[in-house]
Amino acid sequence: MPKRKRVLKIYQQSNKIKNGLFFILKVVLGILGSLILVGVSIFLFYAKDLPRPEKFTEAQLIQATKIYDRTGEIVLSSIYQEEKRTYLDLEKFPEILKEAIIATEDARFYQHPGVDFKAGLRALMVDLKLRAPKQGGSTITQQLIRSIFLTNEKTIERKLKEIILAIELDKKYSKEQILEWYLNQIPFGINIYGAQEASLTYFEKPIWEISLAQSAILAAIIKAPSYLSPYGEHLDELLSRKNYVLNRMQQENFIGEEEAEAAKKSEVEFSKLPKTLAPHFITFVRQQLEEKYGEKFLETKGLKIYTTLDWGLQKKAEEIVRKGVEKNKKAFGAYNGALVAIEPESGGILAMVGSADPNAESFPLGCNPRKTCKFVPDFNVATQGERQPGSSFKPFVYATAFSKGFDDKTIVLDEETNFGVFGGKAYIPQNYDGRFRGPVTLREALAQSLNVPSVKVLNNLAGLKDSIGLAKLMGITTLEQDPSFYGLSLVLGGGGVKLLDMVASYSVFANNGFRISPSPILKIEDAKGNIIYQNKKTPKKVLESSVCDLITDVLSDNQARSPIFGENSSLRFDEQKVAVKTGTSDDYVDAWTIGYAKNIVTGVWVGNNDNSAIVRGLGISTAGPIWRAFMEEAINKD
Repeated sequence: MPKRKRVLKIYQQSNKIKNGLFFILKVVLGILGSLILVGVSIFLFYAKDLPRPEKFTEAQLIQATKIYDRTGEIVLSSIYQEEKRTYLDLEKFPEILKEAIIATEDARFYQHPGVDFKAGLRALMVDLKLRAPKQGGSTITQQLIRSIFLTNEKTIERKLKEIILAIELDKKYSKEQILEWYLNQIPFGINIYGAQEASLTYFEKPIWEISLAQSAILAAIIKAPSYLSPYGEHLDELLSRKNYVLNRMQQENFIGEEEAEAAKKSEVEFSKLPKTLAPHFITFVRQQLEEKYGEKFLETKGLKIYTTLDWGLQKKAEEIVRKGVEKNKKAFGAYNGALVAIEPESGGILAMVGSADPNAESFPLGCNPRKTCKFVPDFNVATQGERQPGSSFKPFVYATAFSKGFDDKTIVLDEETNFGVFGGKAYIPQNYDGRFRGPVTLREALAQSLNVPSVKVLNNLAGLKDSIGLAKLMGITTLEQDPSFYGLSLVLGGGGVKLLDMVASYSVFANNGFRISPSPILKIEDAKGNIIYQNKKTPKKVLESSVCDLITDVLSDNQARSPIFGENSSLRFDEQKVAVKTGTSDDYVDAWTIGYAKNIVTGVWVGNNDNSAIVRGLGISTAGPIWRAFMEEAINKD
């Protein structure tokens, strides 16, 4: 090919490449321009109606949320009505607190423009990898925006608004001003706003006097103020997050390893729970509400929360438990008690007493609440404590056997039996009185709470796996280990359960086999009276009605249980059918009585917080009188 033609061809090819590249460049620029235009349009669309950052220096309109009993006449608690807030200048807050919060909530606070896109992307990747939201990407500025102007609703629109206003705020104000607002504005639970009031409430000292461990506690609470409340049921998680905060401070070089380890080992003491009506119940309600609506929305939007609580029964329950425990202290060395009552048809919690006296002092004075206290007022045993139920677990096993075609006339042999090796030694259970009765019916075995026949029912008729399965279907939320972990001692209460779960599960017997999860809330209205939540749970059939009828008949058979409990025990009711089962853990640590009439199910636990044994304390003699006194009040209530 002549040189001139070859040069021309190369020139033409070069032009084609240039034209192609130019076309691609135009397309890319067009796409980028469109994206920028869309982005600006979205920004302007959401920004036009957003409150200006100047709002931070103006008073906010606050409407108190009120929590009522089931009648709507008794105000149990007013949230935010008595707001606790003290505004301080930034220099008043100790550096260790600022560092704890920045390390945990927003490590790049001083580098990003109000929104940390890098951290947000990293959190998104982790969430996608885990297929669940595990990491947060919100900055301190975004949290501040959300706490003032926005709800916790998880929508793209809300997130866009949050991002836009956070960027605006960061442009207009210094990082120091934003941090000052944050430290004074952020919620710390139970109507507490700002770190100063949190320190005064939880530690009874001004913020500038708190220790490193206490700073870590405050930083830990921010993630979920109600859920991680020192007075709630997740204290273990709060202390675990405290250690996480200290680890983050060490990673960010705010503290050294020795400081971190010393603070982790430091015992943090909290002040006494502020006095309120039905305190453990209210804390339980608030935790559920905070999960659903978020702390700020709950405390500023003037909601009306109508709970399931029967205030008349609640007052009686508190009085009866307190008096019963006073007697148990002297007679049995049992310093605490708890009670839960549920309406079986609706699952509504009618009464909840989490400890004998929420306003008393821990006992003995000066004890460690997590280790050596026999009585801890703030701890809600009804929802927090996993205790061994003793023989009160037996009805689940018998119900499993009845579901498989056996009945109350089925015979088992009550004799000394070696069930094999469990835990390294032979398992040879004994009856409470040390006697054996030979052939007995399942009615006699359950009504008299005979241990050896009950183990045989579990082993030969019901089955370990199926019994655990039914208990979970009925409402037990614990027992997560492999069935072999519990072994045959399960029927004698060899696994930890919660009082609330036990009462909810017995509700299935009272409700013809239908399960409805326990709930403390009837309905929620907004400030204008619109119903924004109505408790309309659908019952689920988990047990045949015939099985429930048989269990109820056996547990209400006074004649069948009288050889063990006597003719006139506290379990006997003549005016109507009342089914009841007692329980005592093998080591006399936990004592129970759980029973039900047609419209109410009540469970009582008695024991000591430190798991020390009750002296000669059986369920019938310690929890039984408390249960009896309350059931009489409930049944005879107009």
